[in-house]
Order: sequence, then structure tokens, then C-alpha cells
Amino acid sequence: MKPYKVIVSGGGTGGHIYPAIAIAKEIQARHPDAQFLFVGASNRMEMEKVPNAGFDIEGLWIAGLQRKLTVDNLMFPIKLISSLWKSHQIIRKFKPDVVIGTGGFASGPLLKTAVWNNIPALVQEQNSYAGITNKLLSKGVEKICVAYDNMETYFPASKIVKTGNPVRSDLLDIDSKRTAALTKYGFSSANRVVLVLGGSLGARAINELISKQLPLFKELGVQVLWQTGKLYIDTYMHLASDTVRVMDYINEMDLAYAAADIIISRAGASSVSELCIVGKATLFIPSPNVAEDHQTKNARAIEKEDGAILISENELDKKFDLVFTGLINDEKVRLKLGRNIKKLALPNATQDIVDEVEAIIKNTK
Repeated sequence: MKPYKVIVSGGGTGGHIYPAIAIAKEIQARHPDAQFLFVGASNRMEMEKVPNAGFDIEGLWIAGLQRKLTVDNLMFPIKLISSLWKSHQIIRKFKPDVVIGTGGFASGPLLKTAVWNNIPALVQEQNSYAGITNKLLSKGVEKICVAYDNMETYFPASKIVKTGNPVRSDLLDIDSKRTAALTKYGFSSANRVVLVLGGSLGARAINELISKQLPLFKELGVQVLWQTGKLYIDTYMHLASDTVRVMDYINEMDLAYAAADIIISRAGASSVSELCIVGKATLFIPSPNVAEDHQTKNARAIEKEDGAILISENELDKKFDLVFTGLINDEKVRLKLGRNIKKLALPNATQDIVDEVEAIIKNTK
């Protein structure tokens, strides 16, 4: 049997890139002779992250539409035609058995071209609110792997498979790592730890909140592991102390999660999936600056199951002090939130998605 040939397209943010890489690595583990090609947007972070993970990548000249009239918006039709043409060339040259899309600017033209060329395709939708690209692609692809219930609102029910979102395997057993985690960050086991996450670039509203609330944390005896993001590290590094660790990026996320008693986080799809696996009390502060406000919808889906607390950015001044103080002082509530969010975890997502990929290839060969 000839080696599998797989094109994977996903990028723009880590939430699209890391699931794409995880899926490719699982296929590679099962089929060591498989051949891979990633397709991304030529000026986005996937052009660095994918080669670092050991895969080849081709870039398309594509970008998303902005919410206001810009030169980039006026260029969009030209970029789209260029990307469709290059996608056609890539597919004709590589001759894939299957094309997998995990979202991002490049996945639209690439998967659309695959469908036009009768190449079987699979889409992985991470969010509880489907993006416009995946909605447009849904009629032509073979399967749509989702992480939330009730996605029939956006996709044909017959094509939906609930798999969850790929997460790092090192998060599956963090309880055994707590002592090592506290040692790594120099924290005391006698005091609670709050982990603050705003994404790899950082979240301005969350960083401003934490800097303002440091006196409250000190009063409550709370230790802080604070990922500011690389855009904000210079602004907040001076606030580091014996009980406050300030970092631009956390590489060993399993240890960060293991150290935490409470987690303050954005609500991107990958973060939500990781936090379900981790099973710690979580306070979501969704970004309001994303397409279709999907982070709020992701967080609300967890809050509805009594698995997390949601505070919108415009409510932080009114609510945060009271909510956080109550949470830090009530272990029963923290444990309940942790148990409930963990019930929503889908730890076998990567394997289940690759099962679907294999089935598609076998059914079309």
C-alpha cells in the first residue's frame, strides 16, 4: 500500500496551528512513512511554528477581512484568487489522499480547491460557534470534527463527529506533578496559587487587571504565576516578587497547571479544551475582539454546566474583587468547579480525529 499523503491547513493563531500539528503527529505515529505538507498564510506564525515541529509548509497570500474599510480589504479579492490558484497548483503537484483543515485564513481556499478537485477533506472546528470559513466549507467536506454539542445549527448533522479538540498529552496527569511544579516556581505549598493566562501575545485587559489587583492578592496570601505575553513583558516585569512570577511565555504548561489552584484565562477553543482536561477552578475573561464573539460563547458553554465563572471585560471593575475573594476562600466551590469542568473533557480527541481521517482515506482508496 502506498504511503498516505496528507495536506494539513491551519494557522493564524496557536489555536489553529497546534491542533493541526497534533493531528499530523498522531498520523505520523501510526503511519511513519506518511508524507505531509502544511499550507498556511505566508505572513503568519505558522510559517515559523510548523517547520519547528518538523513539517514542510507552503504559504498562501491570504488574509482575513477587517471590520472596517482598509487597503487590505480592497486587496482581498485579488489575494483570494491568488490563493485559490496556488492551492490548485499545490494539490495538483502533491496529490494528497486527504486534506485536513483546522481553521485560519489559508484553510478556506485550500479546502475549497480540494473539494473542487474531488479530494476528500475533513474540517476540525474548535469553537462552540462555527466560523464563516468552516460553515462555507461544510457542504463539500466528508466529516466535521467538533468539540461542542448542538453544532447542527451550523453544519449538516450527518457529517458531525464530536471528538473534542487536540490537547497536549502531558496534561493528562498533572496531579502527580504538583510538588515539582511548586518547586520550579519557588512557591509555598501552604498558600494558594493563581495562574494567569492571556495567550502567547498577551491580553491587555487581563494584564491591567492583575497589576491593579496585586495588593488584593497579597492581602489574601495568594501566589501569582503570571504570563503577560511577549507584547507586555517589559511593562510588567518590574512587578515580579517572591510571590509573583512574571513571564512572557510559559513553556512547561503542564507544570503551570499543576501548580495552580485557580486559573484566570481567556476562552479560546484550545485553552478551554486544555482547562477541561486540567480540571481546576477557572475564571474566564473572554476577549471581546474576536470574530462573532466566539470566546464568550465558548466560556458560556462551560459556565452553563457550572464548570467555570465568566466575567466580561466590562464587568471586571464591578465584579472581580468579590468573585475572586469568594473563590479563593471557598475550597468547596473550587473543587466543584474543577469536577464539573473536567466532566466536559474529551482527552482522546487527537486519536478520534485521526480515526476519522483513516476512515476517509480507506473509503476513498
